[in-house]
Amino acid sequence: MAMKQLNPDYVGFRGYGEDSTSSSEPPLEKVTCSRCGRTRNVPVGVAADHQDDYVCATCQEELGEGSAETAPAEEEEEEETAVEEAKEA
Repeated sequence: MAMKQLNPDYVGFRGYGEDSTSSSEPPLEKVTCSRCGRTRNVPVGVAADHQDDYVCATCQEELGEGSAETAPAEEEEEEETAVEEAKEA
């Protein structure tokens, strides 16, 4: 109301125009990280390629820092290898 009194031509806020949205950003889709279980918004192409085995950036950083923890898929592979080696011995 104060804006109308200061400027009689002011029509009020009518929402953001079309130019405020960025068309250069890819559409996002929700994907659950296979390591920590958190839901992340990722580009649709990545979501389609890694729906079941997606690992978020936070978990990738933890793995890259030499963390003692391993991803669940890596643990399964290590267990299978150990079982196969025990059978061969």
